[in-house]
Amino acid sequence: MMNRRKMIWSSLGLGSVAALAGFGAVASVAHARELKPFTLSGRALGTKVSLLVLHNDEGAAQAALSDALAEVQGVDKVMSLYRDDSQVVALNRAGELARPDARLLEVLRYSQDLADRTHGAFDVTVQPLWDAYTQAKAQGGLPSADTVRTAGALVGWRDLDLSEEAARLRRPGMAITLNGVAQGYAADRALAAVRRHGIEHALIDAGEFDTLGRKQQDKPWVLGVQHPRESEQIVMRLAMDGRALATSGDYETYFTPDFVNHHIFDPATGHSPLELSSASVLAPTALQADGLSTAFMVLGAERALALAATLPGVDALLIGKNGQTFRTPGLPALTA
Repeated sequence: MMNRRKMIWSSLGLGSVAALAGFGAVASVAHARELKPFTLSGRALGTKVSLLVLHNDEGAAQAALSDALAEVQGVDKVMSLYRDDSQVVALNRAGELARPDARLLEVLRYSQDLADRTHGAFDVTVQPLWDAYTQAKAQGGLPSADTVRTAGALVGWRDLDLSEEAARLRRPGMAITLNGVAQGYAADRALAAVRRHGIEHALIDAGEFDTLGRKQQDKPWVLGVQHPRESEQIVMRLAMDGRALATSGDYETYFTPDFVNHHIFDPATGHSPLELSSASVLAPTALQADGLSTAFMVLGAERALALAATLPGVDALLIGKNGQTFRTPGLPALTA
């Protein structure tokens, strides 16, 4: 499974809050309601999950955090490729899944809509390409051209049928991965959980980022976008305005040290896209941000920016392999 740990530096965990989000002495948020920070972490969907809420009641905060983590882990149970008992693994194994979980259907339907919007640039059926590359890497190389063509012939989002009765892959050998959307969806579920507990200020990191309220009474949450080639360098800091943030890039999981071959595939070619090294997206939900960041990597700067301009509440920061940056006008950027 692709490990798409993002290039966004989280401000979860009190040390990194001070360093990356300018949180300062976190106890100083004790403004009118004496808000205090409460955190919880775990693992799901192949990554660390970190949750932070600000509240004046420890019991309520801990209950919110517990429910939020349970939501993320619930998504993991249904959508992870790391679990032999997940519904995604069952679908890939049998080619058909009866009565799919409502959460799985929601994510797959969004994915199919995004595939349609991007003319197939986003496609959850690229898993055969991932399998081909990882198997070749285990043998010390890259897959042959014939192997890529064979795997690519199994990719096709239109051959995934969805209904409440069943999810079906029409052709033997097809398989899906939800790495481009599951973490974002999990972040949204976690955020909804803390809202249900009356939490007004939170920062959710489930591999993608959701924010609620502010980190201080007069200051927003701030997240930094890491340079794709310099791990200690921040390209831009973003003042979060209630939207979600996701980044896809070429350097976290790659098959060649020049980052030409990595975990994101262009379904049309069977190879990794060549223009961008990273794509960061702000969107109304983390599910949207997650899917769009992958799609934008495949589309390239010109087509990605054109699509972003048609989507309400969507902004993007794109970084080319040559270091050139592209951004939408509404990006809430601070100086790096």
